[in-house]
Amino acid sequence: MKRFLCITFGFLPLIVAAQRPMKLWYKQPAKVWTEALPLGNGRLGAMVFGGVANEHLQLNESTFWTGGPIKSNVNPESPKYLAQVRDALLNKHDYKEASRLTKKMQGLFTESYLPLADIFIKQQLKDTNATKYYRDLDITTAIANTNFTADGVNYHREAFSSSPDQVMVLRLTADKPGKLNFTVNSSSLVHFTLLKEGSGELRLSGKAPVHADPSYYNPKRDHIVYQDTAKSAGMRYELLIKAINDGGTVETSNNGIVVKNATKVTLLLSAATSFNGFDHNQDKDEHRIAREYLNKAAAKGYESLRKAHISDYQKYFNRVSLNIAPGKPTPNAVLPTDERINGYTAGAYDPDYETLYFQYGRYLLISSSRPGGTAANLQGIWNNEMRPPWSSNYTININTQMNYWPAESTNLSEMHQPLFGLIKELAITGKTTAKQFYNANGWVAHHNSDIWAQSNPVGDVGNGDPKWANWAMGGNWLCQHLWEHYQFTRDRDFLQKQAYPIMKEAALFCFDWLVEDKDGYLVTAPSVSPENDYIDDEGRQGEVSVATTMDMSIIYDLFTNLIDASEQLGNDAGFRKLLIEKRNKLYPLHIGKAGNLQEWYKDFKDVDPHHRHVSHLFGLYPGKQISPIATPEFAKAALKTLEIRGDDGTGWSLAWKLNFWARLLNGNHAYQLIRELLKSNSAAQTDIHHGGGVYPNMFDSHPPFQIDGNFGGTAGMTEMLLQSQLGDIYMLPALPDAWETGTVRGLKARGNFQVDMIWVRKKLQSATILSLKGGICKVRTSGKINVKGVATKVEKTDFDYVTSFETRPGVKYSITAVN
Repeated sequence: MKRFLCITFGFLPLIVAAQRPMKLWYKQPAKVWTEALPLGNGRLGAMVFGGVANEHLQLNESTFWTGGPIKSNVNPESPKYLAQVRDALLNKHDYKEASRLTKKMQGLFTESYLPLADIFIKQQLKDTNATKYYRDLDITTAIANTNFTADGVNYHREAFSSSPDQVMVLRLTADKPGKLNFTVNSSSLVHFTLLKEGSGELRLSGKAPVHADPSYYNPKRDHIVYQDTAKSAGMRYELLIKAINDGGTVETSNNGIVVKNATKVTLLLSAATSFNGFDHNQDKDEHRIAREYLNKAAAKGYESLRKAHISDYQKYFNRVSLNIAPGKPTPNAVLPTDERINGYTAGAYDPDYETLYFQYGRYLLISSSRPGGTAANLQGIWNNEMRPPWSSNYTININTQMNYWPAESTNLSEMHQPLFGLIKELAITGKTTAKQFYNANGWVAHHNSDIWAQSNPVGDVGNGDPKWANWAMGGNWLCQHLWEHYQFTRDRDFLQKQAYPIMKEAALFCFDWLVEDKDGYLVTAPSVSPENDYIDDEGRQGEVSVATTMDMSIIYDLFTNLIDASEQLGNDAGFRKLLIEKRNKLYPLHIGKAGNLQEWYKDFKDVDPHHRHVSHLFGLYPGKQISPIATPEFAKAALKTLEIRGDDGTGWSLAWKLNFWARLLNGNHAYQLIRELLKSNSAAQTDIHHGGGVYPNMFDSHPPFQIDGNFGGTAGMTEMLLQSQLGDIYMLPALPDAWETGTVRGLKARGNFQVDMIWVRKKLQSATILSLKGGICKVRTSGKINVKGVATKVEKTDFDYVTSFETRPGVKYSITAVN
């Protein structure tokens, strides 16, 4: 028998299926990091292994990086090469020489995100062969649990990372009095000192390296550099651990905390660094900050901390629910998560796993990106290596942007704010980079950044490959997030005071970066298509070119958004006119001889036709320049491009392709990408260019782990259900056969509309739209609809219906399908 909740939205009662438990769970402890379970409050992160006699929590703090404020004038010779590169490209067509010269316009590599510490709990158990073992992560409460029985005693551990109280909390209990006996110790991969701090307390402290080379860059020198003097550079850090016991005793020494004969024990973990902003000395008092958090949390008590944590987390998480094929769970759905993933990989139908993955992406974003904090990096806030993959930095040629694709559409707009902070900082450092590297106005950022807002083309002054190092569109792409936030929220104050000035300065850089080609088009030179190579007309391999499609699409997007922003604000008419003139002269999209969207200035072949980057489809997603509705010929060319590229790829690449197919309104092919994205990929997989899938803890596999695939997957599922980039709310635009029946509540559409929908047999049955700002609402559906209580205007197109009506702020509008 199916169970439903009857909930009334606005004027119409809707039948909404109760969302099933959202848990990752396992029958055994984690053996490796990608089996451990992530907790986070945006700043403090932990990977919980769930051991029996030996528990392990690996900790991170989001501001803990190598390095310090970026150095100025690292390559004073750079500007003189720009004219030479352009001459080689536009006049001599000597791409090899252009590449050689482009490398001379490089600065330093970014710094690296670091692991903070490890907590080890050694529990004294007579029976180490535990029974009834169970561990889980409940993403509806953001709490990790570990249960087992040993020597006739049931033990329970519960862990969470509290945002309201800024501490990590671990509660250990036994169901028989006096049976908790364990030691707590800590260490770090970073240089550290461990000392007794006070009664029941330990203090681990130290200083980060001043530099760590990227893991892929290995010149003959020390790759991790410390300067261990009291006044030297290097970020300081501190971790405080406090044990609060119920029964028994707690003793502390420099070797750890010893708990004897307790029944309940609460461990509080508080950490801080000396980081004081991207352009300041590292002079915050990490000890005072960590101590204040710890003392305040200790005074509240465990139940108060737990209640505040759940309340804070759920006010975000509970905004959205998704049920696909509601009814009795499938056989695969009742398996432990690792077995469930394997079953799904073998072909099992498991829509609840797909909805779990969707919500897991939202969980990870709430856990790794909170207002007032740092932006989520390549691994969110979870990293256990001193030289992590790609420095665990901000890779802004796709990955950082992908982290935030679901922020607005899945009703987590607040979690977008840390990215805006990073963009604001990049606009400052990027102004220096524009002037020092190119003698240009405005601001620019390239393909890598870090907590210090690095904006120069990386490469250790000439050792980077131009196909990634010298890509200059990172800042322009990030500006799209500012505009999207306005589109979803209609926050005029944000647009006027924060977004518009930054976007305008990015456009001013473009004015200097663009040059005319022989046909009078404005083009970028040098130009690359991130991380891809071509074969030119002479059969030579290259990477530096002119006016790659991604470059031109991003600039088109920036200019268009600025034009619209200026109109919305009613300002800057002269600048708006100039933007329109320059946009009209941009090198246009081209369709290649294979019917595909051309990637390069000329119709060059790819060295790798199945390359993981599909950068030239930016205009399809996340841009809006290409669509089956507005530009069918270019949409057809985009489809051909995807057919040529194929469905193979890394985790994040699969996620981007999922979004592409959703924008092409092909739900069944989008679903094929979901099946690939959610398949099992063991930790042994090391091919960094292929593989994809998920690890046992559902982390995205690049491989190795990159969190952008999780976020991109959640965004893609949302695009299948709801789109709004063309000025209307398109309901169920790319619904696959596998999602024949379902419900969704709380998605957001541009215009600041909140949308709930019910569909049966792939047809919309009913919906509600909550208008938070008012204004005209246009709804695109495959069939006719009725909007209760308001006058509507209906337009019939070749494929669907567009229903328009006026809305008032704060009012819900009920929609029913007309059969």
